[in-house]
Amino acid sequence: MRFHLLYSHALIYAPLKLLFVAAFLFTYSSTLKVGETCSSSSDNCDAGSYCGSCAANGNTRPRCTRIQPINPVTKIGGLPFNKYSWLTTHNSFALTGRKSGVGSDLLAPTNQEDSVTDQLRNGVRGLMLDMYDFNNDIWLCHSFGGRCLNVTAFQPAINVLREIQAFLHKNPTEIVTIFIEDYVVTPQGLTRVFNVSGLNQYLFPLSRIPKNGEDWPTVHDMVMKNQRLIVFSSQSSKEASEMVAFEWNYVVESQCEFYY
Repeated sequence: MRFHLLYSHALIYAPLKLLFVAAFLFTYSSTLKVGETCSSSSDNCDAGSYCGSCAANGNTRPRCTRIQPINPVTKIGGLPFNKYSWLTTHNSFALTGRKSGVGSDLLAPTNQEDSVTDQLRNGVRGLMLDMYDFNNDIWLCHSFGGRCLNVTAFQPAINVLREIQAFLHKNPTEIVTIFIEDYVVTPQGLTRVFNVSGLNQYLFPLSRIPKNGEDWPTVHDMVMKNQRLIVFSSQSSKEASEMVAFEWNYVVESQCEFYY
């Protein structure tokens, strides 16, 4: 009788084991890597990739695709920082498929499929962050009317700033620029959140930012001095009150029109 029970158990166990292996293999292969053919209807590519084709280069079969820029410094070195082009993302924090940091559903538009950490790993070097006073803190919101709401609040700014700090710490030759769409009215609000994040050690000082269109220091110089974080604010008052550069004193923006 004991033998019979053991034998029966083995018969039951074997199919379960096979079922487990099959399920594991199915789960493991459920996402596709860059370059693998895919179906645009299911779009089961890895995170940060999308299923698409490019007829311009003869690639008519849909494949998982990720576009990663070439680091311009690897092509030609020794130039001033402003002589290079750096990939920048708009509303870098507005990640799809997430709830608000306060737990509510988000009604705000989203712009990104990758976290800020993944954007930086993939070659992004400029981040546009909308900062607001919210819940007695500084938050990243994609909002309107200068007010952050539960349904437009993504997360506290400190979270993303710490992601940037971790990237700069691990990559000592990289430079990151932050463009703040600034709705913060709390006195020294930006100063406080940057202090807490640990980013101050990398800040490029306001006194060194060139004026009147002059060239910036070279990338090598900025790296050697460990001044690898440039921060601009959309509020002119922050330059005097918090030593954060007012962006339109130093940068220009190409004008464009959208046609639908």
